[in-house]
Amino acid sequence: MAMTIHVDIVSAEEAIYSGLAELVIVPAAEGDVGIAARHAPLLTRLKPGEVRVKVDNKETLPFYVSGGILEVQPHVVSVLADKAIRAKDIDEAAAQEAKRRAEEALTDKSGKRDLAKVQLELTEALEQLKTLERWRKNR
Repeated sequence: MAMTIHVDIVSAEEAIYSGLAELVIVPAAEGDVGIAARHAPLLTRLKPGEVRVKVDNKETLPFYVSGGILEVQPHVVSVLADKAIRAKDIDEAAAQEAKRRAEEALTDKSGKRDLAKVQLELTEALEQLKTLERWRKNR
């Protein structure tokens, strides 16, 4: 049996996942990071994207996070997300609508909306849709 590490994924609202995993892949601000047992301590920001928890050779659990903080200790990985959703619980219609609104706002030249905020909204919607699509493909 492979070595495991304890993983906790929590959002501002609730605990999403707590359990053992062989590998965790997270969207860190500087690029994706893979974490296994006995990983060196690490503290970094997360960007919107998919967190994959490889429980074993047969099961990988996908989650969407909108950003937050990753803390790695030798035996514990903590994903402290602003917003975290199990891939199967992503509301596709809401994500599509958020994407449409953000794309529409990007074409608005009136300057009424903060461009950086609109770009973040678009990124979050696209990452939710990508996480949902990958989950559907792999189940």
